[in-house]
Amino acid sequence: MFSQFSLPQPLQAAISQLGFTTPTPIQEQAIPLALDGHDILGSAATGTGKTAAFGIPLIAKLLENQEQGALIVTPTRELATQVMSALKGLLGPKSPIKAALMIGGEPIHRQLRQLSGKTRLFVGTPGRINDHLRRGSLKLDHVRFLVLDETDRMLDMGFSVQIEDILQHMPEERQTLLFSATLPKEIVRLSSSYLSNPKRVAVDQVSAHAKNIQHDVLHMSHHEKFDHLRQQLQDRSGAIIVFVKTKYGAEKMAKQLRQDKIDAQAIHGDLRHNKREQVIKGFRGLKYQVLVATDVASRGLDIPHVAHVINYDLPQCPEDYIHRIGRTARAGASGEALCFLTPGDKKQWFHIDRLMNPDAKEKSEPREPGKKKPFRSGPKKPFHRGKGPGVKTGEKKRSFNKGKPGQQGKKFFKKKAR
Repeated sequence: MFSQFSLPQPLQAAISQLGFTTPTPIQEQAIPLALDGHDILGSAATGTGKTAAFGIPLIAKLLENQEQGALIVTPTRELATQVMSALKGLLGPKSPIKAALMIGGEPIHRQLRQLSGKTRLFVGTPGRINDHLRRGSLKLDHVRFLVLDETDRMLDMGFSVQIEDILQHMPEERQTLLFSATLPKEIVRLSSSYLSNPKRVAVDQVSAHAKNIQHDVLHMSHHEKFDHLRQQLQDRSGAIIVFVKTKYGAEKMAKQLRQDKIDAQAIHGDLRHNKREQVIKGFRGLKYQVLVATDVASRGLDIPHVAHVINYDLPQCPEDYIHRIGRTARAGASGEALCFLTPGDKKQWFHIDRLMNPDAKEKSEPREPGKKKPFRSGPKKPFHRGKGPGVKTGEKKRSFNKGKPGQQGKKFFKKKAR
């Protein structure tokens, strides 16, 4: 129960109002440590209750000390918006704590109004936060609580310099919580600069996602991919996210699907912020069945009714596979993840397979095409069970967790006559 944490009464009332009863594993580990003032190095994927894990102690600190502020830095506008919404829910409707959301794609004058006066809670993306720091509209000298959310993603997006700039404007004596869905060596190394004697908090995101997701693989040639996609969409019910490599590819695919009478919209980094919000709202509101997305949507989207994730193109970074499949099987539900694999995907799939099955033994990664030694299809015991490299084109390979896919959203979509 959340009452075990001895939280301020207004915060405890807001938690009860939101219907939170039992802390998730990441909350149970992180909240007491953060309330005691420890820095935290945490690994947890979205959908595990991570926002409340740092949001509850953050708000408790702000309620206890009326002079201090808090800053949350996120990699994307969508995630920043969702974090702010979650924090406002924890603050409650009559909270005296002023908050400001600093993201690109929104009018700067609106943010300037939010930053005026005694604002103590700040949420934003690295680029826009630095814009305000340069303008002088944002002062961080009173901010003693810092959260770096999805830090691995921020580094992948090239925000390391911007993060360093932000830290230069903050007091050295502060409490820092660094959360990352994965903890590559670069994150661990950088944490020694960001954090002071941090406590390690971890939730096994790979096994957590694998537990409720049925993973399938389809082998095919490149030119067969769209025909297979069309068939898969016809055969599946419920909300579906299809991940592709490029912005152009997302727009082109969504247009082709609409021409085939399949309700689809695209989301990618080139969309204006209000258009992206409109697309997300429509998908969340079940106005269409298929969302075609680049990896901008692989993190930060909290849409509980997604039943299927289709990896039309594999992600460039193996860790992004975890974030993609994390769009389904949220909040304890089940779901399905399907990968399209072509001969050119062997090397990428090897690294994804090894990430999902870290205990498997493998001597070396596959060789480049043209070399004498043939490619061995991933670890000896890959997480996708079934036939080996000789599987026929288009044949599905079943893997662990053969449970039913997610049920949310299925009743809203009926298969259309073809």
